[in-house]
Amino acid sequence: MKIKRILSAMLLAVSFMAVSFNANAAGPLKFGIKGGVTVNDLKFNEDIFKTDNRCGFTVGLMTKFTAPIINIGFDASVMYTHRVSKVDGFTTLTPDGQQEVFDGSIKSDYIEIPINFRWDIGLPVIGKFVSPFLTTGPDFSFLVSKQNVDNAWKKHTFDFAWNFGFGLMFVNKVQLHASYGLGLNNAASADSALYGNNLGDGKNRFWTVTAAYLF
Repeated sequence: MKIKRILSAMLLAVSFMAVSFNANAAGPLKFGIKGGVTVNDLKFNEDIFKTDNRCGFTVGLMTKFTAPIINIGFDASVMYTHRVSKVDGFTTLTPDGQQEVFDGSIKSDYIEIPINFRWDIGLPVIGKFVSPFLTTGPDFSFLVSKQNVDNAWKKHTFDFAWNFGFGLMFVNKVQLHASYGLGLNNAASADSALYGNNLGDGKNRFWTVTAAYLF
């Protein structure tokens, strides 16, 4: 199942790049490659776990459209994203059915599709060399790694967030971008047999900092 998801995502990414490349010749639509780091914090609705920020990475393809004159448009990406959460003090079950306390890092791999509404802020004189921009929009993530975590909780296969970001565009080619993702659905749920119903629902909160080169 994991291999099928990755292959499907790769096919989607290739199709995404091809469409962008064909459209680029006809208008202000560009495509490019993007990569960077992500800092993730899994927030639970009850203080049953202690969580800390940990760095992961993200890499993939993007496209950008900006309407002339008004400088309003969108950008969208297909990314492979590796998130890490440091979680201390949660209870797991050993193979013989005994409970033990686990302290460690939980790693999750996603195919992530952020789609941002975008405003490129035009600046006089220097606008051709450097231009700031603001973004906001939905973020769709599909889990492609292990779903169950040491008999302690279950990671959900779909994660939905809303991003808020800002960045700089250099000579209309190189982009630096930072965004904050506010998770809106539960990314993980604790085992109700250990923690009770709805006591261990967690949402992702994450910073993402990327650099991109647009062709």
